[in-house]
Amino acid sequence: MTEPVTLRDVADRAGVHVATASRALNPAARSRLSEATVRRVRKAAEELDYRPNAMARGLKTSRSMSVGLLVPDLTNPLFPPIARGVEDVLAGAGYTTLIANTDNDDERQSRQLAALRARQVDGLILATAHRDDPELAELAGQVPLVLINRRVEGLTAPAVIADDQSGIAAAVRHLVDLGHRRVAHVAGPQHTTTGHSRSRAFRQAMEDAGLPPGPELVAEADAFTEAAGARAFRLLLDGLSDDDGCTAVVAANDMIALGCLDVAEERRLRCPRDLSVVGFNDMPFVGRLTPALTTVHVPHYEIGAEAARMLLERLADPGLPRKSVTLPVSLVVRGSTAAPRTAPKTASKTAPKTGRRPR
Repeated sequence: MTEPVTLRDVADRAGVHVATASRALNPAARSRLSEATVRRVRKAAEELDYRPNAMARGLKTSRSMSVGLLVPDLTNPLFPPIARGVEDVLAGAGYTTLIANTDNDDERQSRQLAALRARQVDGLILATAHRDDPELAELAGQVPLVLINRRVEGLTAPAVIADDQSGIAAAVRHLVDLGHRRVAHVAGPQHTTTGHSRSRAFRQAMEDAGLPPGPELVAEADAFTEAAGARAFRLLLDGLSDDDGCTAVVAANDMIALGCLDVAEERRLRCPRDLSVVGFNDMPFVGRLTPALTTVHVPHYEIGAEAARMLLERLADPGLPRKSVTLPVSLVVRGSTAAPRTAPKTASKTAPKTGRRPR
């Protein structure tokens, strides 16, 4: 039976000390070495097919070499690219990512957090936080953690978020420039910072345009899902008169936007001729709808990767000041938005039927 390749074998092949080989193969420590030394050690490791022993490293450093990633709904297309970004960065540093799903349930979140802690994860990356989350406030003092897409009021935990305000502002400006004046908003759950910040940004953007929305033009979905978006938009439309309706809607995310499209189809409203719809997130499939969804692009992979890098920095130096990073977003204009029919000469002459998502 062939003996496993050891770190000493790699060091001997590269002509360096064992400690130097160890640093060269550790992304968190290799910055102390010259690029030439790192290249020589990595080449030796590849030639020998050396595979680091994570368990041995964990025993030496008193770490499990694992990180917990908690997401609210892994079936939501928003989260796989975030998880991939987290995994890619952590794997490069020798860490394993343990992914847990909460199904947007507070009790399940508590159980999943307890399970991850029982596995002695070295840190946590959380995409599930509510604006008011006492459990996380307590947890932040016990284990390094980074928040994704969310913040907790009164908690100074590091966070990586998208620029909700500029994204919503761009969506509103786009609709106003097309000639829309009655723009509705289907907000996300207000107990989340994402739902709250995007709703606040919508009101501010409409006020900046001189079109402050009345309460009848804003509805809250109780979840970031298609069904919740449909329920909320249905109620919003029921509260509007035929003479004073809305010609466009900004949804808090793409799933809610799909719900708005469902209701438009129910009521024989053609998109974008009768109703323009804007989403938020730019999930992979929304460009293939008919019409394709205008939405705000969020760099999900980069959010996950940046959160992982931030956590690694804190694991290497727990005394680092806590910081938050806001990543830029951009509006992607597609076929679901057009000038309202009442706008002279600028209204679309041909209107695609409100489509269903690809099967």
